[in-house]
Amino acid sequence: MIEMTVDSIRVSLMNYQRVVILKEKAAERYLPIWIGPSEADAIAVKLQGVSVPRPLTHDLLISVIDALGATINSIVVSDLKNDTFYAKVLLSVDGEQMEVDSRPSDALALAVRADVSIFAEEAVLDKAGILLDRETGKPVGSPDGLPAKDADTKVSEDEMKKMSAFYDFINNLDLEDFDKRKS
Repeated sequence: MIEMTVDSIRVSLMNYQRVVILKEKAAERYLPIWIGPSEADAIAVKLQGVSVPRPLTHDLLISVIDALGATINSIVVSDLKNDTFYAKVLLSVDGEQMEVDSRPSDALALAVRADVSIFAEEAVLDKAGILLDRETGKPVGSPDGLPAKDADTKVSEDEMKKMSAFYDFINNLDLEDFDKRKS
């Protein structure tokens, strides 16, 4: 597993779809994951320190987990199948470890609230991780615009066709202020 951080939340200028961009903590590889507008807002509210008059759904879930005596240890973006990301919330309950299936967007909203580590499985990063050109903000890799793969990583032609829409989406994101972060 590779430790990640939430780098940013972006909006496609073409269709206003949201994408959360995770960044490898110790490297320059990024993992873009499409998320819904509500989940994007839930993550952004916490990251920006905005106070809300009433608890959001993810705040409620944190309160329920606490009330039951459990703690969130970390979250893991665990798989990518048929263009769908999967995640797990790792909990400690009565001294035992428990994994709860989750959408990545919900797991990330919990992680930023609980201030716990975010991880991604190497296989997920191998399939969907990208490197960005520092000057243009565009993905770099092979001549077709898709990330360069290790020789021993086998990606079927069908998977490459499915992922091409994903990379088209990333190539159309407005990443002009990618390195600008709010304090």
